[in-house]
Amino acid sequence: MRRIGVVVNPIAGMGGRVGLKGTDGKLSEARRRGAEPRAPGRARRALEALGSFEDVELYTYGDPMGESIARDVGFEPTVVGTPNASETSAADTRDATRALIDAGVDLLLFVGGDGTAVDVAGAIDAADSTVPMLGVPAGVKVYSSVFGVDPEAAGRLAGSFDRTERREVNDIDEDAYRGGDVETTLRAVVETPVGEELQSSKQIGGGNVDALAEAVAEEIRNSGATYVLGPGSTVGAIADELGVDGTPLGVDVYRDGELIVRDASESQLLEALGERNVIVVSPIGGQGFVFGRGNDQISPAVIRRCEIEIVASPQKLADISALRVDTGDPDLDESLRGWQRVRVGRYERQLLKIV
Repeated sequence: MRRIGVVVNPIAGMGGRVGLKGTDGKLSEARRRGAEPRAPGRARRALEALGSFEDVELYTYGDPMGESIARDVGFEPTVVGTPNASETSAADTRDATRALIDAGVDLLLFVGGDGTAVDVAGAIDAADSTVPMLGVPAGVKVYSSVFGVDPEAAGRLAGSFDRTERREVNDIDEDAYRGGDVETTLRAVVETPVGEELQSSKQIGGGNVDALAEAVAEEIRNSGATYVLGPGSTVGAIADELGVDGTPLGVDVYRDGELIVRDASESQLLEALGERNVIVVSPIGGQGFVFGRGNDQISPAVIRRCEIEIVASPQKLADISALRVDTGDPDLDESLRGWQRVRVGRYERQLLKIV
């Protein structure tokens, strides 16, 4: 019998669609902007996948950190404790992790982002434990290599792994991130299940994109469409060519020679869209994610109203074997899968598959 300990950070990822690029220290503001909890739904998807394995015994923490979700999908979990208040904190994540370790679990399956990963890894270290950990991606920023590529992948891997390896837990300064700077820090190295559906650490940078940016900018100027410009240096180079002051790590809207919305939230994007809309987005280096990592503002509702233009330098694609999506809507993810033409130069395109 495999004993799986589950801990859910119920507020993880709430800042994404409302344009906050994270929830650390911004929960009240996220709620003021209308943010909805993201982690519970992703926890449910992971546990439904895990439920297909018969030899699993589930341990979890009390609500809102996992108990009801586990019961709703058919588990009868052993509850090892409850949070101190309905408004959970990093301390509750650490307490839950320690209680699950004390209960003798074989794996810690956590639901959150990089901040949650840091808290779980810290509690493992404080307990002088070697229990492996595996993340269900639910945060805005997921730079660590301890996460499944999507919730179902994490659930399948939790139920089937037969060995582990050392992997990195990375985090960034969210205040610097909101200001447009990525300052990545290695916070821990932990045991993680080995599987093909684990994501890689995010790589920074992607090579020379001057010719690509110039060509795409020229097409944008002459199209008359509304353009949703995703985050990252590749799309940032296109914004520079357009002569607009874009948001390096946010999402902007451009139309008819001017920036319509800077650093937009999901609701602002939906309001700004016109008759013809195009999303310009670049995959994350090393991971290949097009949607679902660092650009949650580009929600399923936005994607369904837009054409998609994927851009990348050849250097970036050299380190990516496939593209990935994790929009939060499995039906949309499935519709996006298949071969895509990625713009890599002034005229050149490269075929790469969304898997």
